[in-house]
Amino acid sequence: MKVSVPAGIATGLAALFSVYHLVLGLTALPGASDMGPAIACMALYVAATGTALFLRAQALPVWSACFALATAIAMPVVAAPVVDPGDEASYATWWVAAIGTLMTILVVRQRAPFAWAGVLFLTVFVAVWAGPGSLSKLGVVGSLSWVAIATAFAAAMNRATRITRDFMRAEQETADWQAAQDAHVFERQFRLSQTTRMALPMLQRIIDSCGDLTDDEREECLHLEQAIRDEIRGRSLLSDDVRDEVMRLRRRGAVVQLHDDGGLDELEVDDLRRIHLHLADALRQAHDADNVIVRTVPEGSGAAVTVVGLRLDLAASESAALGAGLGEDEDEDDDEDGDGDDSVALWLEIPRHETA
Repeated sequence: MKVSVPAGIATGLAALFSVYHLVLGLTALPGASDMGPAIACMALYVAATGTALFLRAQALPVWSACFALATAIAMPVVAAPVVDPGDEASYATWWVAAIGTLMTILVVRQRAPFAWAGVLFLTVFVAVWAGPGSLSKLGVVGSLSWVAIATAFAAAMNRATRITRDFMRAEQETADWQAAQDAHVFERQFRLSQTTRMALPMLQRIIDSCGDLTDDEREECLHLEQAIRDEIRGRSLLSDDVRDEVMRLRRRGAVVQLHDDGGLDELEVDDLRRIHLHLADALRQAHDADNVIVRTVPEGSGAAVTVVGLRLDLAASESAALGAGLGEDEDEDDDEDGDGDDSVALWLEIPRHETA
């Protein structure tokens, strides 16, 4: 957000003042001893003012500011020799006020040093050319005043812009902090509700029996504890169907490991739902596996989740699982030994995005 006068209004006012100075200069042409220098100054002034007004940029380009400053220096040098400084009834010194207007435009366009260089040169030139007493009569004091007022106004506007930007940044940081706090609160409430929903019946059973549980109930407690850990370690892998299938495998005696390494965080809801459906179906296919490992794949891979089901001989199974992605020669060697395919009950990669 930028605090400023609307650009159209500011440009229109500046253009109106600039045209007014040109009109005054045109009215003074008939009385000039030589109209050539006056017309040349008008052409320079139109080009410099048009460039300073209509270039679209937050700050005026340096080349344009240099052109305006060169115009402010050239106009007095060119026009003064054909003007009588004592003729107060004529508008032959229109270029004094015109230079003040042009330098004011430079200040508003964030080029104050160029503007001050221009009006200071004008002041010194007029003081030398017509005498110090003519500074107020010819309008030099007015030009200096306009540039000073514009400088103070630009400084105030820049300060207001900085303050506004700081307030906006603070507001954004406050909103981000509040959103993070709300997310933490929601996450805690969600995890508590999930834990309560899973563990409350068993906790009530423990209270009712005074801790005297059967072996099956104790084993179910271990399954519930593992399910609670899943909510922490593999939360992006979980849906209601996945939770049911994981619990079914554990109650059958299988070891199920869920590892969420953050590979699913940026997926759309539809892709995540599809992955959960495929994962639940993969767990159903692993009905004869003794050890099931589910892990997310980091971003950049075509696969989102890998599912490996291993049979009872864990050492041989893990070796076979590691060798499942090797070349055909090694696979043939494993087949000849009879260990590879027998120990891997399931090897599945779920794609990150749905393919045609």
